[in-house]
Amino acid sequence: MPAEIHVFRCLEDNIGVLVRDATTGACASIDVPEARAVLRALEEHNWRLTDILVTHRHGDHVQGIPEVKSKTGCRVVGPAKAAGQVRTLDETVREGDRVAVGDLTLEVWETPGHCADHVSYWCPSESVLFCGDTLFTMGCGRVLEGSPADLWKSLERIASLPADTTIYCGHDYTLSNARFARAADPNNPEVARRLEEAEEARRTGRLLVPTTLAAEQATNPFLRAREPALARAVGLEEAEPVEVFRALREWKNRF
Repeated sequence: MPAEIHVFRCLEDNIGVLVRDATTGACASIDVPEARAVLRALEEHNWRLTDILVTHRHGDHVQGIPEVKSKTGCRVVGPAKAAGQVRTLDETVREGDRVAVGDLTLEVWETPGHCADHVSYWCPSESVLFCGDTLFTMGCGRVLEGSPADLWKSLERIASLPADTTIYCGHDYTLSNARFARAADPNNPEVARRLEEAEEARRTGRLLVPTTLAAEQATNPFLRAREPALARAVGLEEAEPVEVFRALREWKNRF
């Protein structure tokens, strides 16, 4: 049976994600931005939380873990590089490890760039990626540690996945990202369409998470740094894609 996945808002713009193995009933929360929101979602679906999978150490992703762990007795799994900051971890994982949620198997990918300890969880059987703050719908995370080259390498790895991959990210920045994409890629009709969709979603309160890799490859400027249109947008027609990416990320920081 396929995984059951529920997405909901947490805090101001964080995304809560529950993923449940329908065969065994095991259920994981991807991070816990807000304990109350996660506990309410579990109650509404009558799901029992067995695991929390941490993507990175930032407070808006881990601050709700102690309360949820104390109320559910769940296992907390997270990046070994964050063990010193996330004291609630029961198990640590690194590149190449696998995590079982019931009969679901998720591969651990180290995806640094936003921060040094960041990991993403790839579930091949479902063609689903939980990528935290590495990639967003029509955007990507800020480079807070390391270099733009680190984040570009992580994004390139995500871009190598099948086009039908479903991607769950950690924040709803979609409208801001779509407006930037329109500025950076103004002649792309798919970007214009997705901007209209983002504006409508904001009016109605609808989330545009998850997204698909195919949609991101068509409209996300940070995955399109190899495209001549994006190189021209930052005046780097002869530059390597990583330099185009760097310029796009710096532009978005000021946007």
